[in-house]
Amino acid sequence: MTIEQKRDGQSLTMAVKGRIDTLTAPELKTQIEGALDGVMDLVLDFAEVDYISSAGLRTLMTAQNWMDARGGSMVIRNASGNIVGIFKVTGLDSFLALE
Repeated sequence: MTIEQKRDGQSLTMAVKGRIDTLTAPELKTQIEGALDGVMDLVLDFAEVDYISSAGLRTLMTAQNWMDARGGSMVIRNASGNIVGIFKVTGLDSFLALE
């Protein structure tokens, strides 16, 4: 998994590429947490994410909680049909903003 970050004022976009699984989810969590200082709008671009495990889902829930606590927003963009299907099956589509 690789993550490219682009900051614009209080907005941060993280383009995630590859698999988000038990091995890579901790790195995603660390990178999100380390980049949130002053961020009110977090965008996770999932255009190149081909798999997400329960560990990845937990990381997304944690990130959403962090953004909620600071009064900010988090959006997941460009997720494939398979990834969106996982969000729907787990009920996370009602917890996470998807575009």
